[in-house]
Amino acid sequence: MSTVRDRVLTHGARGFAALLCLLLALLGAAWIVRDLAVAQHAADVARTWFGEARRPREFTAWATSPLDPLLVLGALAAAVIALRPTVPPAVAAGALLSLATATVLLRTPLVWTLGAGWLQGLDSGLTHRARLTVLAQLALAVALFLVVAAGRRPGPRTGRHTRSPVLELPEVAATAYGVVHAAPYGITPNRPGRPRTAPARTAAALLTAAGLAVAGWNVHWWLRLGGDTYRKGLLGDPSVFRALLQPPVHWLTAALALLALGAAAASWHRAAWSRPAAATAAALLLVHAAAALASAVHTGQADRFAALPAEAGLELVTAALVALAALAVLLAAARCGEGAPAGGTARVLSYGSAPGEARPPHAPPPPSTLPPGW
Repeated sequence: MSTVRDRVLTHGARGFAALLCLLLALLGAAWIVRDLAVAQHAADVARTWFGEARRPREFTAWATSPLDPLLVLGALAAAVIALRPTVPPAVAAGALLSLATATVLLRTPLVWTLGAGWLQGLDSGLTHRARLTVLAQLALAVALFLVVAAGRRPGPRTGRHTRSPVLELPEVAATAYGVVHAAPYGITPNRPGRPRTAPARTAAALLTAAGLAVAGWNVHWWLRLGGDTYRKGLLGDPSVFRALLQPPVHWLTAALALLALGAAAASWHRAAWSRPAAATAAALLLVHAAAALASAVHTGQADRFAALPAEAGLELVTAALVALAALAVLLAAARCGEGAPAGGTARVLSYGSAPGEARPPHAPPPPSTLPPGW
């Protein structure tokens, strides 16, 4: 029979990956603390994340967006997952790679936007520190990719065609006749961490719908605004600047669509790393859609929904549906995956020790006369 040899993250690789995740979390948390320090009220930071035009106490710009606390929490969660030896290797690797992929997609455009000339009106030291932070986060994300790729070794043979280990039989009564080994033997169909069929297919369908909806609006704005104007929202421009560490709006939606569709494909094939990938994509989609809905409530669009133009109303409905789909995906991804093949002592069936006891399947019939001294 064919066998599959899993790749297991070594103890050293898990520890180093957890350290990289903690550094990512610290860099993001430092900028959140900075925004809290320049805010007139601490709640102004959260209000700014969700659409209200609040001004900092000093003559400066906000640095963070709703994505930053999510990336901090994601980095902390990935560190905990990496350090837990009970987490299946594929799930731990999936959490680390999902964090690294999201970091690369969301931070890459900031490399050139933070060095653009139209940010010269801001404190040059502030923009320089923000750019260094982005470069450091990208370097840490690349290091996570390398750790997962190089820090693995062949593990025990598992998979759909793996021979089960030989199990010892416990002692049975001396009068038992026809002892039968009734424990499953031969193949073990489960791979540790692999998502179950129903939650995986549900997550795949919802992520596909959400990803296509976000990508469809991206295409709509490209056709509606034209190439030149759309490019400003894709690559950055002072007209679409919101916060130092916030990617351009069209770049953000394109990145979310890619993450959602990639996680949907992994969930459809029930890859063992699809659960953390789906949770990452769903969390980002949920925060993005919630920010759009909160902004609509703040600007009064939600109160006069019936009077909105068809385009604005449809966009608001899409945000609500994406938020619901992302929440459902988070619940599906939280479902436990398939466990490792169960070990332990084999169950023993016997017959002949009690009157009228049924004979197990495929067991030889007892003799009509028991041997002498039985």
